[in-house]
Amino acid sequence: MLLPWTPHAINASPGIRSISLSALRFLNFVPATSTIDAILVEQLQSFVSDASRLFVISGAGLSTESGIPDYRSEVVGLYARTDRRPMQYGEFVRSAKSRQRYWARNYVGWPQFSSHTPNAAHRTLRRWEEVGKLHWLVTQNVDSLHSKAGQRRLTELHGCAHRVICLGCGTVSLREELQRRFEDLNPEWRAQTTAVAPDGDVFLEDDQVLHFRVPACIVCGGTLKPEVTFFGDNVNKATVQLVHDRLAESDAVLVTGSSLQVYSGYRFLLAAKEMKIPIAILNIGPTRADHLAELKVSARCGEVLSGIQPH
Repeated sequence: MLLPWTPHAINASPGIRSISLSALRFLNFVPATSTIDAILVEQLQSFVSDASRLFVISGAGLSTESGIPDYRSEVVGLYARTDRRPMQYGEFVRSAKSRQRYWARNYVGWPQFSSHTPNAAHRTLRRWEEVGKLHWLVTQNVDSLHSKAGQRRLTELHGCAHRVICLGCGTVSLREELQRRFEDLNPEWRAQTTAVAPDGDVFLEDDQVLHFRVPACIVCGGTLKPEVTFFGDNVNKATVQLVHDRLAESDAVLVTGSSLQVYSGYRFLLAAKEMKIPIAILNIGPTRADHLAELKVSARCGEVLSGIQPH
C-alpha cells in the first residue's frame, strides 16, 4: 500500500530540493504477494544449479525493491495510480513544449532518482557473475542499478537515464552534468509535485513549467534527450543482435521482475523457446511469456534470489 504523501514545494537549490523529495524514499512500490511456494523455490534452485551459462533478463520488478515504481503492477504501478502515460518519442522530437515539460519534471525528480541504490536482487546477480554462473544479463531498466552493483556482463536494452545524448551530433554526456546546467539556467524557478514516475521524473502541472529553461547541446546547439529508448522508439539493431548472440551462447534463461509486455524484451523469450533453451520466470503477477516457461515463481525478486545458491 502506498503511504500518504503531502505535496512539497520544490526549490531550485539542490540541498532544499533533496530534502523536499526525501519523502519519496518511504513510498512502497512493490506489489502485494502471497506466501512463497517453497517447492517452487526449490525447483528454481535446481534450475539455476543445472545452468552453466545463465542468461538473465531483468525488468522494473527488480527495482521496485529499491524504491523505483514500475508501470504495470496492480495498485502500485504508474498506470494503476494515475492516468499519466510516459513520454512518447515522436512527441519529444516534434514539440519544444513537450521537451520543456519533460525536462522540468526530470530535473525535479533527478536528485531522488539518481540516489537509489541496488537491492538484494542486484547484488545477488552480481555475485552470480563473479562466480561464473551468469553468462549475460539484459536489463530493460534505465536506472543504472545493475552497474552500481558492479555488473559487467550487462546490456542496458533501453539505455540509461544517467546519460544524455544530443539528437543533432550524437554527443553523449553525463546526466549529472546536465543537472548543473539546469540549476544555472533556472536559479529562481519553483515547482510543486505530488507523485513520482518510474523513469526519473515527477508529475508537474503544465502551468508550473512555463518558465523553465532547457539548455542545448554545448557542442552543436542541438536537442538533448536522455539516452533511453522512449515509448514509440526502437532499440538499436546492433544492441538487439548482441543480445541474440549472447543468448545463443547460453543454456538457460531466467526472467526476473518483468511482465515482458514490451516486445523488445519478449522477443528474446520467443528466440529462447525456438532454440529449446529452458526458461524460468520470477515475477509478481502474470507475464506475457508464462506459456513459454517451464517454471514460474510469483514472489519478490530480492527475497527469492538472495536465497538461491549459484552452485
